[in-house]
Amino acid sequence: MDIAERVKERRNQLGLTQYQLADLVGVAQTSIQKLERGDTKNPRNIEALARGLQCTPEYLRFGISDNINSNVAPGPTLKAAVPLISWVQAGAWSEISEIKAYDAERYLCPVKCSHLTFALKVQGVSMEPKFFDGDLIFVDPEAECIHGSYVVARLDDDNHATFKQLIIESGHKFLKAANPNWPEQLIPINGNCTLVGKIIFAGKSF
Repeated sequence: MDIAERVKERRNQLGLTQYQLADLVGVAQTSIQKLERGDTKNPRNIEALARGLQCTPEYLRFGISDNINSNVAPGPTLKAAVPLISWVQAGAWSEISEIKAYDAERYLCPVKCSHLTFALKVQGVSMEPKFFDGDLIFVDPEAECIHGSYVVARLDDDNHATFKQLIIESGHKFLKAANPNWPEQLIPINGNCTLVGKIIFAGKSF
């Protein structure tokens, strides 16, 4: 096999479309199409391509694999590269036209998500021990927020977004802190809050 065949085979193994792989690599879909067609023999973004395909550049170039007898299990299939934004930006995310997401640092999301998904870094200790300061959370505005969901919300009297658990009981809604020692355990919401999105994945960034 040549590099075109290896890229196509690996993409199909991961269940990625050309558009999804292009998003992971940071190129146009036509670039992946040309590569798989054999028009591009030596892609300049081979490192990013290898990360998106969860393999090594050497495998793509020469078919050399170091996965034999490896004790490392395959990682999750990466679905999209989403922008890391600030908590102030998250509060205004519904006005997405005002957010320059293309300027942001991007992280690969390991789960299926919508094109509006973004990432945040947890601040503070209100959600410990479930989430810690500095943890990375992926927020999807198109995912359904139900009882028990961890959500990013914006209160009407605050430009910043907040991160809490959504509690719905007897028709009443609350934002709950996970930290049992947090002074304000439940924040009642009744038309004074906008649910920005649901946390669909969380991890640590080092």
